[in-house]
Amino acid sequence: MPGADSKNAQVQDTQVLIVGAGPVGLTLALDLAQRGVRATLVERNPTSIQLPKMERCNTRTMELFRRLGIAETVRNAGLPRDSPMDVFLADSMAAPEAITHLPYPSVAAAKATIAANNDGRPLEPYQLISQYTLEPLLRSIAETRPELTIRFSCEMTSFVEDATGITATLETDSGPDTIRAAYIVGCDGGSSTVRKQLGIALSGQGRIRKLRQALFYAPDLYERIPMGKGRHYHIAKGPIFPFIIIQDSTKHWTLHAAAESDAEMTAIFRDALGTLDVPFETLSVNEWTQHLLCADRYREGRAFICGDAAHLVIPTGGLGMNTGVGDATDLSWKLAGTLAGWGGPGLLDSYEPERRQIGLRNVRASGAAMDGRTTWRAATSREEMGVAFDAEQRKVTEIAGIEAGYRYVNSPVLCLEPGEGPDPDNRAYVPTTWPGFRLPHVWLADKTPIQDHLGLGYTLLKLGAAPPDTSALENALRATGAPLDVLRVPDAIAREIYDRDLVLVRPDLHVAWRGNSAPADPQAIAATITGKAAVIAG
Repeated sequence: MPGADSKNAQVQDTQVLIVGAGPVGLTLALDLAQRGVRATLVERNPTSIQLPKMERCNTRTMELFRRLGIAETVRNAGLPRDSPMDVFLADSMAAPEAITHLPYPSVAAAKATIAANNDGRPLEPYQLISQYTLEPLLRSIAETRPELTIRFSCEMTSFVEDATGITATLETDSGPDTIRAAYIVGCDGGSSTVRKQLGIALSGQGRIRKLRQALFYAPDLYERIPMGKGRHYHIAKGPIFPFIIIQDSTKHWTLHAAAESDAEMTAIFRDALGTLDVPFETLSVNEWTQHLLCADRYREGRAFICGDAAHLVIPTGGLGMNTGVGDATDLSWKLAGTLAGWGGPGLLDSYEPERRQIGLRNVRASGAAMDGRTTWRAATSREEMGVAFDAEQRKVTEIAGIEAGYRYVNSPVLCLEPGEGPDPDNRAYVPTTWPGFRLPHVWLADKTPIQDHLGLGYTLLKLGAAPPDTSALENALRATGAPLDVLRVPDAIAREIYDRDLVLVRPDLHVAWRGNSAPADPQAIAATITGKAAVIAG
């Protein structure tokens, strides 16, 4: 397939056609561009989203943004770094004290804690940033990349596939158009045109509950909340239980509630303010429906789906957009490797088995978080509610293991080890280099993070005082054509955390293989991790 792609490159308008210019599609485009892949991104809407939608990039997403060189740009556009991320359950926004108060550090405080510890914890803390801020920011960065073409008011209506690529039909302001690409990726949301054309069904729980989200401008509220500054405010007023979320400006707020009408949302917000007399303006109200769904397949031939096109979760736990960014990152390097010719057919085949298990896992985690919210809301007394909230809310906000500790179980492009391995569903983050997990962060002796020393391709880490000779493995990997960096890391703390003398890291920072001695069959390892094992076996 790679050979066919390269032979027909002259008739292709682009290498990868990305449908949908949300955060997932834009992240995929940026990652492809960083790898030298030409991509065209089409978006049917005339401009970027104007609604808050997602509100937080988790630790793994920020780590991936760091790899793209944009993490600090995102932080500069988001919630100020010294703003705490506390979560409150209170009788109203005017309450002098919360029923339950869960303190969480600001980005600045979290970064200071990470800098003071070298124990494998993730390098990047979360960042609160509204989607209406993040999306145009990513777009502005993507527009500077010569590898990318971005077309708004451009709807992909259908596509056909042949042996060497896809031809897509577009509807634009100036009339119909067509585009030719090697691959197409649907990042086009829950009603994905790409997924529907492929005939891929969604399985799980759909249409669980309808809610409304309202956006308010209340510039004085943040400084006047008696119980303290934070991120989430749950108001203990049943049966609606208003849920108020600060947005990145600290002047805008969203309210989620099961209201009967748009107009009712303004009244609910005013009531939730209690005795706080602060001016506010209702900017928008939108209805949305809760789903817990995952696509039965993530790929058909040269077509793939990512993000909400592949999985729909309840926002509780923040596992929607962040899971989609993980999809995009997994797919990007595999597309790049296939287009460059060093990726075997098994490389793209591994996208679905790796990412669908994470989609299913995060749908389950999102459902469990929502069940926990139902639990504390059903309490029969204020005290009981506070205790239940303390227990259940931690399942929403203290899930570093779900965010950054996930593992690709039984992936065909990993060198698997015997045994079950560490729990891939642990809510707590436990650093490990078991194949399939992301590489834990460590600070090197020069006070720089090891991640900043890893290349865009594979990286072989040679750890400890006297690592074994790896020339045969290096030669086998380079013979495939795959990009490879070799990094000597004598630091004792890195050897202790990584627990092996040799660790082979993939382009997406997941561990592909590890060992204490040079492998007996380096060609088999190279073939496995580049997706060529099936070819060799055949």
